[in-house]
Amino acid sequence: MIKFTLKCEHDHLFDSWFQSAEAYDKLSNAGLVTCAVCGSLDVEKTLMAPRVHDSRSRATAPATESDTASHTASHTAPDTAEQALRALKKQVEDNSEYVGMNFAREARDIHDGLTPERAIYGEARPDEAKKLIEDGIPVAPLPFIPGRKTN
Repeated sequence: MIKFTLKCEHDHLFDSWFQSAEAYDKLSNAGLVTCAVCGSLDVEKTLMAPRVHDSRSRATAPATESDTASHTASHTAPDTAEQALRALKKQVEDNSEYVGMNFAREARDIHDGLTPERAIYGEARPDEAKKLIEDGIPVAPLPFIPGRKTN
């Protein structure tokens, strides 16, 4: 896994994890990387410094009080982007139907008029999502992982 700091055309900065640099390139080229704040498709990687620790520095360098305080603060006080993501997730989950891994089929059936039109969300493989977009079916990647519903 690799974490990239990304920036959209509106200068929103956000971090995202990808399986590899190649996976990022593939998703970006398919138009599946969007801004976590505004949803813009014009997203690029920013200059990043790698975070590398060797085993000796980890073992001998205890965490300082300021390191611990900043780590705790970052995990207890969500920033504006995190709050916006939580609100978006709640709105999507409250106002649409979770269709799980059947998302591509359901979206296509709604588009073709085979099932009633309704708001849905779920999961799709990248190749399925790309095919929906190529076929002119309006879909958008969500900037969060849906909570899997059971029963």
